[in-house]
Amino acid sequence: MEQKELDILKGLNNSDERVIRILFDDYYEYLCKSIYRVVPDASVAEDIVQEVFMELWKKRESIQITTSIKAYLRRSALNRALNYLRKNKVRFEEEDQIPDLGSQDAGGQTNMEVMELKDRIHSIIDDLPERCRLIFGMSRFEEMSYKEIAAALDISAKTVENQMSKALKILRVRLEPYMT
Repeated sequence: MEQKELDILKGLNNSDERVIRILFDDYYEYLCKSIYRVVPDASVAEDIVQEVFMELWKKRESIQITTSIKAYLRRSALNRALNYLRKNKVRFEEEDQIPDLGSQDAGGQTNMEVMELKDRIHSIIDDLPERCRLIFGMSRFEEMSYKEIAAALDISAKTVENQMSKALKILRVRLEPYMT
């Protein structure tokens, strides 16, 4: 850890309000952008980042940061974003995100089957394990590359690839009755 970061930690431990202002000025925008990639709602991303700084200030006298401050703040913000998604059971189900599977000219039976299949797909996606669902949604609905997802979540690209494989396997198995 650099001397500057050690000084910042010392300032935090001594309740120096200037230190939290420095951290806020240095990292607020960066953290908001990072969280926005996970929770694409600017006001929610800003709220999450503000909560991270509030929590840092509350724990200022006892906090032990062993990584860089930037990495610590980013991890804290990402954890809060994942908690937000879990708490709110965020669904990736915009109507335009799943292609129209039937013809508009088709009979009522076909349209009903298409709607049933769409509902089934949404249900399966919602039932995916949390991290798997998040990664799948970022890949398929936000059109992020594996590398971008890995960077946004601070995980390896291989982990993203494994989670996507898991999600696609679950979808294939649970949609098998619809495949004819």
